[in-house]
Amino acid sequence: MPTIEAPVEAVLPVSGTDDDGFPVLRPTTLTIHRTSPADAKDRQILMSLDGRKIATLLYGQRHTCEIAPGPHRLRANNTLVWKTVAFDAAPGEEVHFTCANRAPGSLLYLLFVFGVGPMYVTLTRGAP
Repeated sequence: MPTIEAPVEAVLPVSGTDDDGFPVLRPTTLTIHRTSPADAKDRQILMSLDGRKIATLLYGQRHTCEIAPGPHRLRANNTLVWKTVAFDAAPGEEVHFTCANRAPGSLLYLLFVFGVGPMYVTLTRGAP
């Protein structure tokens, strides 16, 4: 006689229950921090997710938005250079990225000679 196994229950991120007692799913969020001490604290960084602009960050700012679970492409652009990172977001996950404008070691020389120098953009996954 075959044995009947109990169905496997899905574990979903629940943040509580509604007025009727049904579970409420926790939203998937993306938070971008521009608070790194390594940041040059110069120039804005334009952030886009999947080709859609979501924020313009100055040093010390952060931006949080709800996103759909699944694969995404996050792009940071300081109007000179850009950095794109692909990532996956699980249902109910809080995804954190730290972005920064970084100056190369030769920045002072370039500022002296040309009056302008490049800034490199970095994107690191994880809370600051």
